Amino acid sequence: MWWGGRGQSFNIAPQKEEPEMRLGPKSVQGNRMPEPRSRQLGSCLASGCLPGEQILAWAPGLRKGLEPELSGTLICTNFRVTFQPYGWQRSQDTPLSSEYDFALINIGRLEAVSGLSRVQLLRPGSQLKFIPEEILIHGQDFRLLRVGFEAGGLEPQAFQVTMAIVQARAQSSHTQQCAGAALSKAGQGSGSRKPPIPLLETFEDWEIERKNQGAKGWRVSTVNERFDVATSLPRYFWVPSRILDSEVRRAFGHFRQGRGPRLSWHHPGGSDLLRCGGFYTASDPNKEDIRAVESMLQAGHSDIVLVDTMDELPSLADIQLAHMKLRALCLPDSSVAEDKWLSALEGTRWLDYVRSCLRKASDISVLVTSRVRSVVLQERSDRDLNGLLSSLVQLLSAPEARTLFGFQSLVQREWVAAGHPFLTRLRGTGATEEAPVFLLFLDCVWQLLQQFPAEFEFSEFFLLALHDSVRVPDTLTFLRNTPWERGKQSGQFNSFTQVYTPGYSQPPNGNSVNGQLSVWDWNLCYSNEQILQFHNPGYDLEHCPDSWFPRQQSNFMVPGLPSSVWLFSRGALTPLNQLCPWRDTPSLLAVSSRWLPRPAISSESLADQEWGLPSHWGACPLPPGLLLPGCLGPQIRLWRRCYLRGRPEVQLGLLAPTISGLQSELSCLQELLRKWTPRISPEDHSKKRDPNTILSQTVEIASILKGKAERDLKEGGL
Repeated sequence: MWWGGRGQSFNIAPQKEEPEMRLGPKSVQGNRMPEPRSRQLGSCLASGCLPGEQILAWAPGLRKGLEPELSGTLICTNFRVTFQPYGWQRSQDTPLSSEYDFALINIGRLEAVSGLSRVQLLRPGSQLKFIPEEILIHGQDFRLLRVGFEAGGLEPQAFQVTMAIVQARAQSSHTQQCAGAALSKAGQGSGSRKPPIPLLETFEDWEIERKNQGAKGWRVSTVNERFDVATSLPRYFWVPSRILDSEVRRAFGHFRQGRGPRLSWHHPGGSDLLRCGGFYTASDPNKEDIRAVESMLQAGHSDIVLVDTMDELPSLADIQLAHMKLRALCLPDSSVAEDKWLSALEGTRWLDYVRSCLRKASDISVLVTSRVRSVVLQERSDRDLNGLLSSLVQLLSAPEARTLFGFQSLVQREWVAAGHPFLTRLRGTGATEEAPVFLLFLDCVWQLLQQFPAEFEFSEFFLLALHDSVRVPDTLTFLRNTPWERGKQSGQFNSFTQVYTPGYSQPPNGNSVNGQLSVWDWNLCYSNEQILQFHNPGYDLEHCPDSWFPRQQSNFMVPGLPSSVWLFSRGALTPLNQLCPWRDTPSLLAVSSRWLPRPAISSESLADQEWGLPSHWGACPLPPGLLLPGCLGPQIRLWRRCYLRGRPEVQLGLLAPTISGLQSELSCLQELLRKWTPRISPEDHSKKRDPNTILSQTVEIASILKGKAERDLKEGGL
C-alpha cells in the first residue's frame, strides 16, 4: 500500500562485509557512527535528504508483519524514521512518497522487544534497558512499522538506532521540521509555477471563486486585509454587496472571536449558506449595529434559518475520546477478543458520530435546496463543526464539489482559509483542545464515496493520502492554526518560491508574505502513476458539473416564506420572532399550527416535510444533484483500509491471505460494479447499452478476477 506516508529515498545496499569506518554523522549518543558504504550515505546527505536533515543512526533490519518480509535498513534522522528496503529505488522526481516513512511527530508509540516477553515502552527521554531484537513504531495515522534486527555483531547498531529515535522525538521541534521540509520543496519549484488550486490568499482568488459560484448579490470584503478584525479569519471573505466595510467591522465585533456571518456557498437555485460564530451577548450594540447584523444574516432573503451546529453533534472532547478508543482498538496488540471486537467498535462511538454528522448535513442540505432562503450555520467558535457541516452540505448538494479539483478547493476554503486550528486539534498541544475534527470529516466523505461511488471523481486512495498528510510536516497547510500564522511563518523564510505568479494572481501592494507550497502539490510528493490512482474509475461523466443544470436556474426551488425566521434544532424548525438576542429574549411566534412543522428525526422525514408537507407550501421534485445518504446502522461502515493498516491480516484485497478473504473482496467489487451499472465510456456516450449485456460482462469480469486471485494464492503457497 503506497499511500501510507511520505519520505526520502536512501540509496543503501545490503552489506555483506564490515562497513568502512569513516566518520559519518554524529549520533545522539555523542559517538561517531560508522557508515555503510560511506559514499552512499554521503551521497544521500548531499542530494537525498532535506536541508538541515542529518542521519543520526542506522541499522540493518527485517520489516515484519508483511508477506513477504523485507530486508533493508532502518534509518533515523532528525526529521523522520524510514525503512529502506534493499534494492528498492524511488525516482528523484518524487522524493517524498513512501509507505515506510514516519515523521517524528507522527509517532504515537514506540516499543522495544527482546525475546518473547520483554517489552519496553519508550517515551521521549526514556533510557533503553536492553539490546532490542525488534522495535514497533505505531503511527498516529494507524500505520505500524515493525522491524526486527539482525544478529551477528550488529546489536550495538540496533541499540543506537533505537535510542536515536527516542532522543530525536524528545528534541524534535515542529518549527524545525516544517522549515526543513518546506525549504526543500521550495527549492524544487520554479518562480513561474502556479498552485494547483487557488490558495485564496489574494483578492483575485476570492473574486474568481465568487463569480464561479454565481453569487451576484455578494462582494469580496477587504476589511480584514491586515488581520485587524480577526486573526483566525482569512484576509478576504464574502459579504452582501449592500453592506459597507465599516458596517462589517462593527457587526463582526458582536460575534465571538470577531467571526461574523460570511458566505460559504451560493446555491445555483438562489439560496445562500452562511457561517458565523456565536453571538457575543455581553456586547451592547446600538440600533445601527443590530440592523447591520440582521442584514448580513438575512443576505437579501425574507426566509432565514439559524442552525444550531453544536446541537446533536459530539463535542470536541467526545470526538477526541472516540478517536483514541478507535486507535487503541485497531492496534495489532489490542486485547479485545475477536468475538467482542464489533461490540468494542460500537463502544468507541466513532461510527455514531459519523452517522450524526451525515444526518445533520443531510437535513441542512434539504433546507438549502428546498426553498430560496438564507441558512446560517452558527457555532460558538465557528472553526470546527461549522467547517465540517458546510463542507458536507456542499458535497451533498453541488456536483462540482465532488470533482478532484472542487474537493481540494472546498477543503482549502472551508478548512484552511477559514481558520480551522489544525495544529491545536491534531498536534497534541493541549489535551482539552485536541480533537481530530478534520479526520472525522474525511471519514464522512469516505462513507459518501461508498454509498455513491459513481458521483465522486476522486478515490479512496486520495482520501488516504490526504488523511496521512495532516501528520507530515511537508508544508504549512496543516501545521498552523490560522491564515495569519501561515503568512507570518512563511514570511520568515527567503527560500520559498512565490505563489503569486503572473497570469494567475498578483499580490497586493506592500504584501511581504512569500507563498509556500501547499499540500495540494501532489506531483512533488507522488509519482504520476500514484496520482492516477487518486481518480475514481467508476466516476460517471454525466455527473460532471458541465452536464449539470445552469448556474442561475432557480425555477425548481420554492420561494421562502415571507418575513420568517426559524431556528433549526433537533431535527425541527421552530419559528422565532427575531434574529438577534440583544433586543428582547427570543420567543416563539404565536402562529397557526398549520405553519409549525412536525419534528423531524431523520433526513428522510425532513425531506418529506420540506417537499411534501404542509401541502400549501407547495411541492417540487428532488433537486438535481442532491444526495441523501443512508444513515441506518449497517449503512455506516468502518474505514478498514485506513484504520486497520496496522493489522494486515484483516485487510481485504491484495493483503487477504486466504481464498475466503479474496472472495469477500470480490463480493465488494461485484457490488461496486452493480452500483456503477450502466457506465458509459466517453466514446460510447451517445450509445445505449443493454443492461443484461452489462450484467453478464460484470459477472464475467468478476469470474476472471476470482480465477486470477485463486491462481495467485496457489502459486504463492498460501
